[in-house]
Amino acid sequence: MPQIPSPAEAEKLYADLIDKPGALLPILHRIQDRLGYVPEEYVPVVARSLNLSRAEVHGVISFYHEFRTTPPGKHVVKICQAEACQAMGVEALTEHAERRLGTRMHGTSPDRKYTLEPVYCLGNCACTPAMMVDGRLVGRVTPERFDQIIEELQA
Repeated sequence: MPQIPSPAEAEKLYADLIDKPGALLPILHRIQDRLGYVPEEYVPVVARSLNLSRAEVHGVISFYHEFRTTPPGKHVVKICQAEACQAMGVEALTEHAERRLGTRMHGTSPDRKYTLEPVYCLGNCACTPAMMVDGRLVGRVTPERFDQIIEELQA
């Protein structure tokens, strides 16, 4: 995880975006892409930069599930919870993943190795249940395949 710039240095991460129309989302994406999350202490800095209220910035961060306000684990595991995956047993896979990783959905394992997140369609409906691990799409995931993928990450 990269060193987190202080709130005073935060604007340097996105200075080139401030004057663009609709800059808030690109700014939040830039911060999260660079840091892995949007630190709470950045909310007032972004708000001030764009002449918005802190509530407006916080509202956008909390509305979009893709944004995080805490650092993720070393590996981010996203399991699709959409209808096609539900029809193919993703509930059992999700329960297995929570037990295996030691965290619930929206959480990070105590050892900070894994963050487990729900997503609502990965566009891989022909190969359900689907998940994404560190940006890599995986289809037809069974509990056994899930364990194999986790073991590969640990190697």
